[in-house]
Amino acid sequence: MTRQDGNPTDKGSDDILAFAFSPSGDYFALTDDSKRLILFRTKPSWECVSMRSVKRRCTSLIITAADDKILVADKSGDVYSYSITDPQAEGKLELGHLSLLLDVALSPDDRYILTADRDEKIRVSLAKAPYDIVSYCLGHKEFVSKILVIPNYPDLLLSASGDSTLRLWDYKSGEEVYCCHLSSICGPETTKPDQKYPVSRITYCCQGGYVAILCDCIPTVYVFQLDAIAQQLIYRQQISLKPKAWDIAFEETGDLWIFEEDSEAPLQLYRPCDGQWKPVTDDKGLQKMSKYLQDNWTVFEGFVGVERHYDSLYKASFDNMAAYLQRKEERLQQQKKKRQEDLQHGSNGETKKMKTEESSL
Repeated sequence: MTRQDGNPTDKGSDDILAFAFSPSGDYFALTDDSKRLILFRTKPSWECVSMRSVKRRCTSLIITAADDKILVADKSGDVYSYSITDPQAEGKLELGHLSLLLDVALSPDDRYILTADRDEKIRVSLAKAPYDIVSYCLGHKEFVSKILVIPNYPDLLLSASGDSTLRLWDYKSGEEVYCCHLSSICGPETTKPDQKYPVSRITYCCQGGYVAILCDCIPTVYVFQLDAIAQQLIYRQQISLKPKAWDIAFEETGDLWIFEEDSEAPLQLYRPCDGQWKPVTDDKGLQKMSKYLQDNWTVFEGFVGVERHYDSLYKASFDNMAAYLQRKEERLQQQKKKRQEDLQHGSNGETKKMKTEESSL
């Protein structure tokens, strides 16, 4: 495989690292492990529009609502934009962090670029002048894994982190308005006292304001409902799965699709009924898609059982204070023991002196 400039691409695999549809559904873009950015037009039929090289391996991408740019976040902390209207143009550096970027999002009007990094920060920048930082959303204690601007409440941002929390923000001011500790909800599902809940997927349904999340290595989907007036998330349901899930997605109608690492039943469909999502098996679309995935399961076999990368994102902690206190206690005990020995020697000396004086008399 060669790039447009005739030079060979960096050796890598065809593993897809990030992908996204445009809000209109007219375009689809992906980046892979070989540092390629591939753009497709989906209508009237699928067509590859361009294949460009990116500077570094990517972690996330998004397409603007205007269908004119692709924003690509990479491991070095940079965001590049790639034109859709000029599909052969090289990327343009838009902004940079000093830390690994994990997600990038846009406001529905394309006015704001939001970026999340490993160092617990969410940055809000003006799209037309990304060097102009509008605010920082600070409060997470670990890496920020996912961010989502609520489509029908565009002033609210939902974020998830390795600190096992979901948080709502008024992102233009950087103010946190709500925090949900997942351990208080998910805790009964695990026997590990130190279990972490890094969110790997977030999907949102405007009809009803439902949020579904998937946590890394936990075979359960958790469903919440957004109360936009009170600015909080209300826990509604959990859907237990036998195998682990790779991805989840809401339809506009509220149907929830779950893609699992199970060759026999790779897709599950849950439909809302009386406020609860219940499994559906007789849906023709489900049967058709499941058959297609089963027939092409060799594409996914290499990913079954593979752990995600979130464990490596946690920062190593060193309890220097505990070691210091332990050493201090040892010194105090040694000093106390020495004083006791000195007192004992002093007492023996006084006794000897008294006996000597008595004998001389």
